[in-house]
Amino acid sequence: MLTHLGVLVECDPSVKAIILKYDEEKHDYIVEDLDDDRHLVIKESQLQNLKERLGQELDQKVMQPEESESE
Repeated sequence: MLTHLGVLVECDPSVKAIILKYDEEKHDYIVEDLDDDRHLVIKESQLQNLKERLGQELDQKVMQPEESESE
C-alpha cells in the first residue's frame, strides 16, 4: 500500500544536506534518499513547507554584510 505520494527533487549537494538535516528532526520531508549527490523523493504534501523553510534559511545565509556587491 502506498502511504506517501512523492515528488522527485533535484538540488545542489549543499541544499540536499540541509534537507537531510531537516528530516532528521521528525522525518517530515523525505520519502526516499536516492543515494547520489542531488536527488531525493520528497513528500508531496510537505513540498511547499520545505520550499518556504529553505527559502528562509538561504535568505539568511545570502544576506551577510561582508558579502556586499558594492564596488
